[in-house]
Amino acid sequence: MSVRILAVPGSLRAGSYNVALARAARALAPEGVEVELYEGLGALPPYDEDLDGEDAPAPVRDLRTRIAEADAVLFVTPEYNGSVSGVLKNAIDWASRPPGGEAAIWGKTVAVVGVSTGQYGALWAQQDLRRILGIAGARVIPGELPVARAQDAFDERGRLRDARIAERLREHLAKLVAEAAPVALAA
Repeated sequence: MSVRILAVPGSLRAGSYNVALARAARALAPEGVEVELYEGLGALPPYDEDLDGEDAPAPVRDLRTRIAEADAVLFVTPEYNGSVSGVLKNAIDWASRPPGGEAAIWGKTVAVVGVSTGQYGALWAQQDLRRILGIAGARVIPGELPVARAQDAFDERGRLRDARIAERLREHLAKLVAEAAPVALAA
């Protein structure tokens, strides 16, 4: 059985280190694990309950379908003003509706990692994101992966060059797969 992970980077910036870490996850995933990069964050409108429902905007339906079809989700968060980016929070708001068991994120096994150019590796954002996802009904696996000083961890082409971070990412993905596999088999 293969496991499908949807990687959702929380940055829109061209050359984003968060996107680079999501791409690294694809390369470092355990054998039999497919990591798909979600690149539609910028197309999601701000959450508006009046737009929600069966006729939700196409980008919202796409996000919900891709989360629902994935066995697990890897959220890669930057840190803006000590918390998650607004666009990432917006995506979770859309994925958490309708509330309860019908939401795409409800019961989904997820992991959180974070990247920043500062010295803490988006730790505050990761803590907030874990809380947000838990409230939304996701099954958040234990552990964090802070990637500090991203400008040193990645080369000029966005490739992860820090072997220690690569190994920690491999381990984090293995934990995510181990947590997601029993749930995927039961479905």
